[in-house]
Amino acid sequence: MDINKLKDEKFTIGIRLYAVYQSSKGLSSRKLEELYQTNFKQITNWIHRFEAEGIDGLRDKPGRGRKGGLTQESKIRLKQLILEESPFAHGYNTKTWTGPILIDWISKNFGVAYKKAQIYNILKMLG
Repeated sequence: MDINKLKDEKFTIGIRLYAVYQSSKGLSSRKLEELYQTNFKQITNWIHRFEAEGIDGLRDKPGRGRKGGLTQESKIRLKQLILEESPFAHGYNTKTWTGPILIDWISKNFGVAYKKAQIYNILKMLG
């Protein structure tokens, strides 16, 4: 295991443990939300996980978070599409790729649904 990752994990657990401690001393989840710059639901999750599992409950669980919708091959194809092909050639009544048109094309060709903000993040990542 990477030593820096281990240090980061210990720091994260320490922060969460201190939030649990502060809650046990009467600080509200809403006040902790402000202090820790996270939502109060996350604070209550830490508290419940600590009560159920102890320190291990404060660790990040593997495989958490949303999985990416596009494979690496799909991303390569999407970049190629944007740079080399016209939307008009794919049945769209325009010659310029836009976020909504790309959302539609991705949905039809890859079966993955995105919202506007997500598509622009993908475009930025693709360069």
